[in-house]
Amino acid sequence: MPEEDPRILELRAMREKVRLAGGEERIARQHARGKLTARERIELLFDPGTFHELEPYVQQRDDVLTGQADKTYGDGVITGFGQIGGRVVYAYAQDFTVQGGSLGEMHGHKIARVMDLAAAAGAPIVGLIDSGGARIQEGVRSLGGYAQVFLRNARYSGVIPQISLIMGPCAGGASYSPAVTDLIIMVEKQSYMFLTGPDVIKAVTGEVVDFETLGGADVHLGISGLAHLKAAHDQEAIALCRRVLSYLPANSLENPPYVPPEDDPNRMDEALNSMVPLDPTVPYSMHEVIARIVDHGTFIELQPTFAQNAIIGLARLGGNVIGIVAQEPAVMAGVLDIDSSDKIARFVRFCDAFNIPLITFVDSPGFLPGTDQEHRGVIRHGAKVLYAYSVATVPKISVITRKAYGGAYVVLSSKFMGGDLAFAWPSAEIAVMGPEGAVNILFRKQIESADDPAQERARLVEEYRQRFLTPYAAASAGYVDDVIEPRETRPKLIAALQALREKSTSPLRKHGNLPL
Repeated sequence: MPEEDPRILELRAMREKVRLAGGEERIARQHARGKLTARERIELLFDPGTFHELEPYVQQRDDVLTGQADKTYGDGVITGFGQIGGRVVYAYAQDFTVQGGSLGEMHGHKIARVMDLAAAAGAPIVGLIDSGGARIQEGVRSLGGYAQVFLRNARYSGVIPQISLIMGPCAGGASYSPAVTDLIIMVEKQSYMFLTGPDVIKAVTGEVVDFETLGGADVHLGISGLAHLKAAHDQEAIALCRRVLSYLPANSLENPPYVPPEDDPNRMDEALNSMVPLDPTVPYSMHEVIARIVDHGTFIELQPTFAQNAIIGLARLGGNVIGIVAQEPAVMAGVLDIDSSDKIARFVRFCDAFNIPLITFVDSPGFLPGTDQEHRGVIRHGAKVLYAYSVATVPKISVITRKAYGGAYVVLSSKFMGGDLAFAWPSAEIAVMGPEGAVNILFRKQIESADDPAQERARLVEEYRQRFLTPYAAASAGYVDDVIEPRETRPKLIAALQALREKSTSPLRKHGNLPL
């Protein structure tokens, strides 16, 4: 048997060095924290045997402080491409076992290059982030590495889907990269994001705070609204990423993937007919409404604990991917405010960028009143919703389940704001404002002069409700295309999507000026 070529043996030894990255001891420490290594994460993310690594032998230059460096093959990040669900996807995974996953010049170069390849190929890019931030000893070169990544995040936004999995620290300027991407998934009790850490905050303001309270998953899911989904551990986060990608097209020129439905497109759910209470002040669950209409088990709610008066998410209807926007009448009566406006507007932009039709379930009494909201700019934030819906060119269908008052009715995919089709349930109430407010303005003197003002007000409220708040009043003026039984909603929407499949509009302009 001939001796093996020493060059082949050298290559195999080099590959083993690449595989070990920061070494067995650091890998053991990563596992002790309950975290997978970068390479283990990549193997879980991609279909078995499909991942191909790029630039595994890249090393950092000598650092500018000492003239030396702890050089490791790959420079702390794995980049490459493979298949997820049989479709090509590009990815990078930062390796915390190599200098804490810190980003230097060559590390940044590798990420920028794989992003360029993804954009050129028209394929999604996934970032698995686990990094202590900029590599300080490389000085301005590390900042240049970040700048390369940020530039591509912005330039490829709306061109290819970009998903960020925060699987450890993501601090300082590094957090701006995932903030520009389409979707952020965080790992509970393991990942965190912030611009300035606890030590700096304590030195500057005297405030004492820990990592989790400052920028953990619960904070960014429920308070800041930065993240979209969270997972209990690495494996769940990666499974979520794979599932979300199955709803998205490869790029902005393609349609989302169709999956033959196991759920009957003609199915009608009788429970929907009794879903909305006769008393308009009694709440009900919009989440249940959505679950009963879409293909069984396909709804992925995004940002579920942020601005819970609004609901956004992806689902399938008759096998086709849709984006859902709705109000939750069980939370703040479904009123719109600053946070819910931001939540809705960005999701509408995301769906429009990737050719995902929008279904809007409307039940909102309007915008939240008060000096706090007005002073903080509820007009500007509400205008984002108006703007996003107005310029969106994907099919837009609305279903008014109950209240559609004032500005909330107008901005939420209303027919004369560019909505393609508008359906209403018999429980729909479409008006400038609620009956109590309208009566108080229109009939103030009449009420004050009545023998029994309370009784007169109640009579006028009921009269106003019967005359103006039925869906037939809006339908007679052409503001509603059809009044339907709630149980008919699923087949009606599926037929409407089919009819709008070839919708095409191309406004001739560079871009408008979104009211940020």
